[in-house]
Amino acid sequence: MLNLVLFGPPGAGKGTQSQKLIEKYQLVHLSTGDILRNEITQGTELGLEAKKLMDQGVLVPDAVVIGMISNKLDSNKEAKGFIFDGFPRTVAQAEALDQLLETKHTAISGMIALIVDNEELKKRLLLRGKESGRPDDANPEIIGKRIEEYNNKTAPVANFYKAQNKFQSVNGIGSVDEIFASIATVTNSFN
Repeated sequence: MLNLVLFGPPGAGKGTQSQKLIEKYQLVHLSTGDILRNEITQGTELGLEAKKLMDQGVLVPDAVVIGMISNKLDSNKEAKGFIFDGFPRTVAQAEALDQLLETKHTAISGMIALIVDNEELKKRLLLRGKESGRPDDANPEIIGKRIEEYNNKTAPVANFYKAQNKFQSVNGIGSVDEIFASIATVTNSFN
């Protein structure tokens, strides 16, 4: 089973590249944001718990998110693998994910980090903000904070996977197809 963590700062191209990975390797996309919204919509026990917390403005605890991921894994037992999007964001989440996957007799195959310099990220996000109307992509100050938050919080997660020899970085600048070719080469090395 091929289980990938695709990482990169806002604007690095994760959404574009994850779609290409899903198509090429027939992976199931696991976006924690999508899973949360789906559990809430379906009114599951975990979804109701998450909604109650979100309504109070409180972050959903890792244990609840891990429970939702577990449900998603269980409902896709025939999957060739999964691509984790937006998770794990902390070392504690990475450790919890490893423990969960171990109970399912699988593991993270590798983490691929898209490397893009801050100036390019800002240009991409401002352009995306104009095209999509997303307010968080239209404000240079907010963009700077999002990039800083990513750099501060995710470096330890990258180190977590480096310690397991599961971390690979890919240059996230170039054409979509050039970047994907690099990602595919790395992905094939995990198989």
